[in-house]
Amino acid sequence: MGLTPTLRLGAGAGFAGDRIDPAVELVRQGDLDAIVFECLGERTVAAAQARRLEDPSAGHDPLWEERLEATLAPAAAAGTTIITNSGAANAPAAAELAARTAHRLGLRARVAAVLGDDVLELVRELDPVLWETGEPLSRTGAELISANAYLGHEGVVEALGTGADVIVTGRLADPSLYVGPLVHHFGWAADDWERLGAGTAVGHLLECAGQLTGGYFADPATKPVPGLARLGFPFADVTADGDARFGKPAGSGGRLDRRTCTEQLLYEVGDPTAYVTPDVVADFSGVSFAEVGADAVALTGAGGRARPDDLKVTLGFRDGWLGEGQISYAGPRALERARLAADVVLERLTAVHDLAEDDLTVELVGAGAAFRGLSAPDAGSEVRLRVSGHVPDARSAHAVGREVESLYTNGPAGGGGARREAQPMVTIRSCLVPRDRVRTRVEVTK
Repeated sequence: MGLTPTLRLGAGAGFAGDRIDPAVELVRQGDLDAIVFECLGERTVAAAQARRLEDPSAGHDPLWEERLEATLAPAAAAGTTIITNSGAANAPAAAELAARTAHRLGLRARVAAVLGDDVLELVRELDPVLWETGEPLSRTGAELISANAYLGHEGVVEALGTGADVIVTGRLADPSLYVGPLVHHFGWAADDWERLGAGTAVGHLLECAGQLTGGYFADPATKPVPGLARLGFPFADVTADGDARFGKPAGSGGRLDRRTCTEQLLYEVGDPTAYVTPDVVADFSGVSFAEVGADAVALTGAGGRARPDDLKVTLGFRDGWLGEGQISYAGPRALERARLAADVVLERLTAVHDLAEDDLTVELVGAGAAFRGLSAPDAGSEVRLRVSGHVPDARSAHAVGREVESLYTNGPAGGGGARREAQPMVTIRSCLVPRDRVRTRVEVTK
């Protein structure tokens, strides 16, 4: 990236299963300096760690290769750097995959992996207090399988300094993926809290990709969004002061205005005056949005103050198995038949399979499943029964689904569309570790 008055950053993904074609459109039309694929959630990284335990070559985003195949060539042609946390639990393997994919496509790509977020041994040593329980880690009965610290922008800056075309990280704070190229390009100081806060606002707005351009915002009656089927992903032109102008590819679907930006700014923000990240405690209270064109919004007024001394860590624990079964009932007395079916399944799971009723959950989808504890809406003529169980082993988990499936011929009339599933469960918890005990490093694959 050569020094220019603005840096253009694009959002290529907002979660692990996000669409790929809007990112391709953005790379081809957006004239981007960098595109960011943000593909990690707290459960996502813990689940990735569980996969890596089963297969040491696994643990990165399953869609990483497909994203690369679609975007690597146009990114190379446009001079666009790819930055992603798709490394999840195995950034080195994801970096190697990127290098192999580039070679297979006949491209030259310098790939860098940002490491250091895996702090499993550190938390075992420190025995920190868990946020959710208020007790030390050592008092937790479940098996700890992973611990990933939220790193800041520093590793991305170092990787950009190596001339990397593709940068793969594990657990970084989502906005840090965007703050990194801004710090590298403009040379912001490590304690320039105002600009780091402004850059964090930009990253926070972009990090969920299509949410900024109308996805998750849309409501047919009150907030119509055109062209959702081909929603365009956003980009931002950011200045050296951290102000930005947001846009999306011309002709793409979606909506970008003050309302979509305001909703995304407040998304997952408990205190707009103190949005805590590894880079800065950002202050969004002074943010102002101005519509400066069709699907074009200017951002000013974000700031910040000194970053925290500790880093947040997501811990993953093995936590038994989840078994579930679903079946639908339709027509007259559908709700009554579904309730009878649930009673049958519960009785058999407790009496025949010796499962505890407290470990089982019944949901009548279409008759109040989304309103548990509240007044249920009137049931229509169609109900889907879901019985699930948080159980200790695979055999019990499979039993839950089989009992629901057996309602085909052993339950009330008219059941159909049964499905069942059993999978190991990973529970997540959170804690803090001292920042000075966590070391970030960069490995480059040529």
